[in-house]
Amino acid sequence: MTLLLQAKHISIRFGQKIILTDVSLSVHRGEIVTLIGPNGAGKSTIVRIVLGLLKPDTGEVKLKPNIKIGYMPQRLQVESYFPLSVGRFLQLTNTSSLDKKSFENILHKVGIPHLLAHPIQEISGGEFQRVLLARALLRHPDLLVLDEPAQSVDITGQEELYNLIVQIRDEINCGILMVSHDLHLVMAGTDSVVCLNKHVCCSGHPEDVTKHPEFLNLFGDLKPKGIALYTHRHNHRHD
Repeated sequence: MTLLLQAKHISIRFGQKIILTDVSLSVHRGEIVTLIGPNGAGKSTIVRIVLGLLKPDTGEVKLKPNIKIGYMPQRLQVESYFPLSVGRFLQLTNTSSLDKKSFENILHKVGIPHLLAHPIQEISGGEFQRVLLARALLRHPDLLVLDEPAQSVDITGQEELYNLIVQIRDEINCGILMVSHDLHLVMAGTDSVVCLNKHVCCSGHPEDVTKHPEFLNLFGDLKPKGIALYTHRHNHRHD
């Protein structure tokens, strides 16, 4: 398997506040790695470090040479008075190497071709998340970094969105690093879980992680809540 990302022994503090201590993780091509943890666990901070937006106090991040990264942020505020259609918003992404057919294929893949002329401020939360996903895909990424991709999406839309993410991984054979708190859906569609609470509490296959004492201490036993564990099977090939 091709290693796309390796973060080793990452630690960072803001002033006297410890944010992350000795965090390591990796993502390979064709793999979905999901970061879970309580609020304030440092999930978004490790994402910002991976993207080069923050420099850790100690540790290092290694990326595959010439890697292309598509990033879907947790939030993106567009001012209500700014006249911007969905199509124009997507055109602001660097698409100089993207032909019209590829652009249209991505729109159809995420189910938003009908939204191109709509003002971006008037679309629903679920539609906006799909627009952000399309924006990330326009880079033809080797690695997709998704920070709470189902933010502001209802439960039906969440399931559809996570299924779409798995489908995209299978189709383009990218690696995915995803932050999520939707345990009931994430556990059914990810290859590896990293449970974070300022440090790595536990990591590995979802079914193993859910039995770990530190996971149980944070989230309790998922089975009585009817939360599905790993059931996804894909037929793509890791290279």
